Amino acid sequence: MKIAVLKETAEGERRVAATPETVKKFIALGADVAVEAGAGDTASIADADYAAAGASVGARGAALKGADIVLGIQGPDPASLTGANAGAWIVAGLNPFGERERVDGYAAAGYEALAMEFMPRITRAQSMDILSSQANLAGYKAVLDAGAEYGRAFPMMMTAAGTVSAAKAFVMGVGVAGLQAIATARRLGAQVSATDVRSATKEQILSLGAKPIFVENVAGIEGEGSGGYATEMSEEYQKAQAELVSSHIAKQDIVITTALIPGRPAPRLISDAQIATMKPGSVIVDLAVESGGNVEGAVAGQVVERHGVKIVGYKNVASRLASDASALFARNLYNFLSTFWDKDAGRPVLDEEIGDAVRLTRDGKVVNARLLG
Repeated sequence: MKIAVLKETAEGERRVAATPETVKKFIALGADVAVEAGAGDTASIADADYAAAGASVGARGAALKGADIVLGIQGPDPASLTGANAGAWIVAGLNPFGERERVDGYAAAGYEALAMEFMPRITRAQSMDILSSQANLAGYKAVLDAGAEYGRAFPMMMTAAGTVSAAKAFVMGVGVAGLQAIATARRLGAQVSATDVRSATKEQILSLGAKPIFVENVAGIEGEGSGGYATEMSEEYQKAQAELVSSHIAKQDIVITTALIPGRPAPRLISDAQIATMKPGSVIVDLAVESGGNVEGAVAGQVVERHGVKIVGYKNVASRLASDASALFARNLYNFLSTFWDKDAGRPVLDEEIGDAVRLTRDGKVVNARLLG
């Protein structure tokens, strides 16, 4: 069983899908690991570190030759996988809805594509969940990005020259990223408030010392779909939420939006008119910008200014913490494959619950129900 770890080719991608730690663990399972030279450079992992862990390090072709499993952060181009065995597993974040043509390419080439972002949100799969591990870092980094653009201090400071008021930060969307954003903003000394369409998050917000901002007495406030993901709300709820947010957002210095709906464009949370009510010098960070954006006027990959408010739209935020993001992502992949490792077969053998959830292609066909429905 040979596992290949490739250097990422997507623009701005700094992460790597294996670390020396996980390479050692894969080898302990009985696998051979081959790493493309330079794969870890942008994540501060030298080729020598992979070699010391027991991996062979060389050109892409050598890494892929005879590979049974190919690990990646973002899905590699099917045409770039020459040398991998027929039926090889491609295990990565494959963006199945956004990159359907690439998924079809895996099927046509005979590869078995396993999309890690389709991992079901069940207890036994928590350690395999790349969305959660990467969102946690993105929520942290979003607050730091806001602080870098905000021209004032976060905490209240009492000095001989006078008092500096604490910044007011508002987090919209209290999933993994939102919770980490709340915790980070609180640690930096901001006055933090937060909202979400799922009423169950109110206790989580309070537990972190932030103030919940919720629409009350409107049908559908639960807002929770299958797997713990948020769902789209009724028009009545959206209208009530917009009114509540409009009055609250005008008083905020920092706003961080994190709302995503799997397989659909990100919901619009902040309009241009609402931005215009904010104080000059305020900052909005849109973590959903790559999925269409929560904020009107946000531009993917850029910091733009509207009505004196800076809107931060950095792409692939977790990748900007490449070393830690790689370590967590690599552990997710190891936890996934090792959980199903069959010693007799010398390879992982997936069960139906998780295997059917993540498998996109098999035997030359697209087989995932979420892509066929």
